[in-house]
Parts: sequence; C-alpha cells; structure tokens
Amino acid sequence: MNARELPTRSAAVRWAQRLAPLAVGLVVLGAWEWAVRHWEVEPYVVPAPSQVLATLRERWSELAPAWAVTLRTMGLALTAAAVSGALLAALFASSRWVAASLFPYAIVLQVTPLVAIAPLLALWLRSRFEWVHLICAWIVAFFPVLSNTVAGLRSADRAHHDLFTLYGASPWARLRLLLAPSALPYFLAGLRIAGNLSLVGAVVAEFVTGAVGDESGLASLILGSQMRLDTPMVFAALTLVSLTGIAVYFALGLLSYLLLRRWHDSALPR
Repeated sequence: MNARELPTRSAAVRWAQRLAPLAVGLVVLGAWEWAVRHWEVEPYVVPAPSQVLATLRERWSELAPAWAVTLRTMGLALTAAAVSGALLAALFASSRWVAASLFPYAIVLQVTPLVAIAPLLALWLRSRFEWVHLICAWIVAFFPVLSNTVAGLRSADRAHHDLFTLYGASPWARLRLLLAPSALPYFLAGLRIAGNLSLVGAVVAEFVTGAVGDESGLASLILGSQMRLDTPMVFAALTLVSLTGIAVYFALGLLSYLLLRRWHDSALPR
C-alpha cells in the first residue's frame, strides 16, 4: 500500500462517519413515507414526512413566533445556568464547608419534578408564565453545569497545587491560572448536557402551565393542535424541537472544540 493513500483513506472514513446519521435519517424518512402511502394512513393518525414538511412551509407564520418564545426561554435559562453553576462551583471549590452545606440543596433542585413545581411557581408568580418557564428550564440545566465544574475544579494536579503554594500564589491567581483551565473541559461537558436539558425544561414547563398568548411556545402549540386533531401541526412543532436540540448540541460541541483544540486531549485529532 502506498503511504500517500493512508491520509486519503482516513479522510474518506471520517466523511463516511459524518454522513452516516444523514443516511440513516433519509432511510427512516423514506420508509415512513412509503408506509403511510402504502397503508393509506389518515393524516390525523400519522402524517407523511412530506406533509409535515408542507405544514412547516405553509404554516410558518404560526410556528415561528412559538419557536421564538421557546428559543428565548432556552437561551436565557442556559445562560443563567452557566453563570450561576460556574460561580457556585468556584465557591464550593474555595470552601469544603460551603460545599458540604449547600450541595444537598442543589441535588434537591435536580430531583424536583417540574410537573410538581411549575403549578406552584405559576401560583406564586401570579401566572407570569414567562418567568415560570424560565425558572423551570434553569432548574434542570443548572445541576449538570455545577456538578461537572466542581469535578473539574477538584481535578487539578496536586503537584501543581503544591507549586502554587510554594510560590505563595493568591487564591485568585490559583483559581485563574490553575483551577479554571483544569475545570474548563468539565464545564463545557456540563454545558453541552445543560443545553438540551434547558430546551426540555422549557417545553415541559409550557406543557404543565398551558400558557397562551404571547407567552406560548412550541409546547402550547402542540397542546392546542392535539385538541384539534391537527396532527401534522403537532409533528411540525416536534420537528422544530428536535432540530433545535440537534443544533444546540452541535453548536456547543463546536464551542468546546474551539476552546480546547490547541491544548486538551479531548479536542485533539485522533
């Protein structure tokens, strides 16, 4: 084998791996389209992919505002989770007493069912549904950022800790130059998990509260469409939710790659 053929073959394998999910998706959609047409399934039961695509195009004026509401809730909740999770993790890393005192309550937030807390939040906030959705989305997105960042802050090399102590480094210098670089890959991994959880939290909160008007997102649109047996609209809204989740996951993966590609093993080419 010619040595020059190895990089070419390696590139071909990488492209095949990247295109594999698209190929699987096309096969599934093709089989779905064929099955609906072959068995003449009614649209209110299961619409064909072509009909879902037509609904996306023809009723975009209804879908776009609802999608914007869900995106705004998800984006704000993810930002709040990233900031609060990183700051609280830094506080936990600075004091084991603080970590031991507060970490159980962070776990309580994580395990609290949204279907139980959302109605209470709506009552306490006097049906300000935008805030209810935001808090619910933040609750489910916060813990992965916190727990991963705490693990990263505690994973700094012990010998490096001793070196910083030997040179009399200040707590701020230790956090900035040692702990933060050590925690960054963990923080980004937690952020990648939190991205889709914030979307799930926003959608579930909308389902529970049943918000209407300007505060209604994709979940409210799905609920209304289900009541009217407008199944193509339900699938169109679910398609937007799915595509949003995929886009957020890969966007945060790209962010992780850009920040880590020059120095961390997880982002280096194999």
